[in-house]
Amino acid sequence: MSTPVITAPRSPYARRKTTRGNFELYGWVFMRISGVVLVALIFTHLFVNLLAGEGINAIDFAFVAGKWASLPWRIVDLIMLWLAMMHGTNGVRTIINDYAEKDRTRGILKVLLYSAFVIVVVTGTLVIFTFDPCPAGADPALLADFCKQL
Repeated sequence: MSTPVITAPRSPYARRKTTRGNFELYGWVFMRISGVVLVALIFTHLFVNLLAGEGINAIDFAFVAGKWASLPWRIVDLIMLWLAMMHGTNGVRTIINDYAEKDRTRGILKVLLYSAFVIVVVTGTLVIFTFDPCPAGADPALLADFCKQL
């Protein structure tokens, strides 16, 4: 029977060779950059939606329709959706890698995670770009002012 070899406590760390490349490094950098951008986008979103106007009582279909009638607001909301989903998915992926012990469990959880990511991003993108601010047959009291002029 052989005795296990215990390395000296102050010996240099021997890094094992990996084939992953720099994916984890890029994920780490992405989390920092996307976090800063998301904080700026979220505070802008909260300021415009809650503080600049009449507060939460003014948020209704007409408010969203008026905001999304402008392409720049749609793009800002799209960037916020995509960044938030990528940031959150990368964070949950890291948690799965850290805590799922079995390869099969890790694989199943990642498939579920990536499926949820695709469903939310595709649905959210479709909603943002197919949203009709002036739907036919809608209650005129709920429509934005520019819809009543048409």
